[in-house]
Amino acid sequence: MLYNTAVKAALASAAVIPALLIPAAGSASAASPASGETVTTRADSFDAKCRSHSRNYVLKKYYRGPKEFTLRCGTSTWGWKHIKARHGWNSTMDRKISTAIWSGDANGRGGYSTYANQCPRVEKFRTIIGTPAGTNDLLTAYKVDQRAAVGAARC
Repeated sequence: MLYNTAVKAALASAAVIPALLIPAAGSASAASPASGETVTTRADSFDAKCRSHSRNYVLKKYYRGPKEFTLRCGTSTWGWKHIKARHGWNSTMDRKISTAIWSGDANGRGGYSTYANQCPRVEKFRTIIGTPAGTNDLLTAYKVDQRAAVGAARC
């Protein structure tokens, strides 16, 4: 009897493991365009939402404590459409934006930046806040490799 239970459990888990290894149709690992850039389901759904809504439509909200920042569809010069066209959009970009806004340092450009943990500090990612649609809207976000502003602590 114990042997039967162990065999059933082994067979059940053996059937589940391959299902976990096969990427879903909408997952980032399942879809990759000719450019080599990863496309996520969210990017596809953002595209669809922006086609059927105005440039002021809120796609996502990011938070810094109780303060809320919005990502709107935007245009070719600001918002999600700008970020997608100029800097690329995928789940990594979304995560970097969220991290910069949530825990990054103010960058003097109306947004927040993240820095490499080294001395002197090197800025790795920047967000800029403030659009024609609102002062708490994400204008753009992009990867940078620049030394921190002059006057930063010396090593």
